[in-house]
Amino acid sequence: MLELPSPRSIASKRAGIPDQRWNLLPIQTERALTLAQATQVSPLLAQVLLNRGLDTPKAIATFLDPDSEALPSPLEDFPDLALSLELLINAINERQAIAICGDYDADGMTSTALLLRALRYLGAQVDYAIPSRMNEGYGINERIIEEFYDEGVGLILTVDNGIAAHKPIERARELGLTVIITDHHDLPPQLPNANAILNPKLIAETSPYRSMAGVGVAYVLAVCLAQSFGQRDLQNTLLELFTLGTIADLAPLTGVNRRWVRRGLQLLPKSKIEGIQALIQVAGLSGEKNLKPEAIGFRLGPRINAVGRLADPQIVIELLTTDDTGIALERAMQCEQINKHRQQLCETIEKEAISAYENGSINAKEEHVLLLVQPEWHHGVIGIVASRLVERYGVPVFIGTYEDEKQEHIRGSARSIPEFNVFDALEFTKDFLLKHGGHKAAGGFSFEGTRLEEVRSRLRQFAQQCLKPEHLKPLVTIDAQANLEQLDFHLYAQLDALHPCGMENPDPVFWTPNVRISDQKLIGKGHLKFMVSHDSIAARKIAAIAWRWGEYYPLPKFLDIAYRLRTNEWNGDVSIQLEVVGVRLPHQPSAAGVEFLFNQRSYSCTIEDQGGVKELKIRNDRGDVLAIQKGQKIGTLGKINHPAQAVDVSQQPYYDLIRTALIALNL
Repeated sequence: MLELPSPRSIASKRAGIPDQRWNLLPIQTERALTLAQATQVSPLLAQVLLNRGLDTPKAIATFLDPDSEALPSPLEDFPDLALSLELLINAINERQAIAICGDYDADGMTSTALLLRALRYLGAQVDYAIPSRMNEGYGINERIIEEFYDEGVGLILTVDNGIAAHKPIERARELGLTVIITDHHDLPPQLPNANAILNPKLIAETSPYRSMAGVGVAYVLAVCLAQSFGQRDLQNTLLELFTLGTIADLAPLTGVNRRWVRRGLQLLPKSKIEGIQALIQVAGLSGEKNLKPEAIGFRLGPRINAVGRLADPQIVIELLTTDDTGIALERAMQCEQINKHRQQLCETIEKEAISAYENGSINAKEEHVLLLVQPEWHHGVIGIVASRLVERYGVPVFIGTYEDEKQEHIRGSARSIPEFNVFDALEFTKDFLLKHGGHKAAGGFSFEGTRLEEVRSRLRQFAQQCLKPEHLKPLVTIDAQANLEQLDFHLYAQLDALHPCGMENPDPVFWTPNVRISDQKLIGKGHLKFMVSHDSIAARKIAAIAWRWGEYYPLPKFLDIAYRLRTNEWNGDVSIQLEVVGVRLPHQPSAAGVEFLFNQRSYSCTIEDQGGVKELKIRNDRGDVLAIQKGQKIGTLGKINHPAQAVDVSQQPYYDLIRTALIALNL
């Protein structure tokens, strides 16, 4: 008997291309041209800035040069900052033991290292502890409190945690300990009984400090403390750690984050911190004059995060606090090996997860959510795998693994799509959960193994209430349409002014319709490299790469492509390269025509039959129509139902306009 593949297996191939939904941001041609002239930027960059909500020359000037705007003092914005400084100054002067409780992610580890460096430099007697990811989970706990007390600690300083730790903080106060919480997570209904709390969620939403990660709060506290002691030499060292932690934690690159990360990125290539130099060396970034956020996000950050996921965070703390070159290199090599193990685990679990889903009976498109549970998956990396499955299937993904051999308890991670709130979904399911937490885009949970189907049913119910079928495809948000001829080093240099790009200030994504795909080949571990060009013999070819798209090889010969502009250096030669993030089959002409951009203006075009003769008609947004019949040099230009004038379409700008229209029509 012939065995047919399952519908999900067929759908996973998605006709040779990813099954995506494109969100083309509104074209604002006239406003973009006006802003471009007023600010001396390209119309394409002006359109991107409009998409970021920057619609005046002043707003754009401040965004492109954030240091031009005066910052309010943190003492004005953080109500408990003055008290926190007083408590720390007294502890340092009185030689009171201080203990830091950190977290095992990149934000928590860089925050811990930052405050250790600062406090030791200022003469404090200070140590730290980080809870066990495997055995204790996130946040300060009563065991740590008791150990600090037994060791004679007088002041506890939390970093990147503590805002919801009511019982541990209460126990610390009962024991007579002073507690300062520094955190950035969402506020619980009632705040813990700490002596002082520093959290950007407690300050005005309009404050430039509002978007800081935990390392940002630690940085503000450390810099203000150093200034209180008249020490300013420490600031650049701390700024490097702030930059590393902010980018690795995917904090929004807005407000002070954008301002300070810009400065920090200039310091990192010549870092004074031995551990950062060693990390740059093992990551293959030595010699880089300019580090971009993606270098940290994809090269340095994962090597730090991997340790927190799979090993002892002490490795990273020593890496970032030692002044010994040998120890720094040894710890960096440990990070490298642990990260390789993390990559292997992720690859294995991802394959197993795809196989379990596509060979199983669950249909995520119908259920609007995907919950997968398997034994022996490492819960330190299942969050990464969940993110990859969201990219693949376009649905919210919950992945769990059993915590014990008896399979009595399941612990997992969740990742989301824009229209689905993970924290709300977990709250909706809390009747069946032992623990849960998180935010809109991600979360963690645990429940008894016997509750698996009840959890699945409740998550399905929530997802079907808030998601429509059209939401269940990976989303590609696109800033503007561009012609391949516009993609040069001049545009790349202008776009560079947007950096640092990251969360809430993403790299611009452009799209070009109906390009020819050629010279396709697979490289590395499942990446796809190819050339793109307009469809003519003399057309310029541009190199493109699509990460993790090996399963779509080969792509169709003609596609609309969405991409980020990058450069590629090989043997000393630098060239423009496209990082392709989306493709779709070219639109066929309709009665309304195919839309395209030319010289930053919007047009539509159609091919019509006029008594057996093909005629191209191009319309602009003002109602003007250019018409030219096949084989003719003279066309007509005018408004519908009005007299038209004859024009020579072999002359500019008509020649290039017609050429662009024909490309859009796949002719």
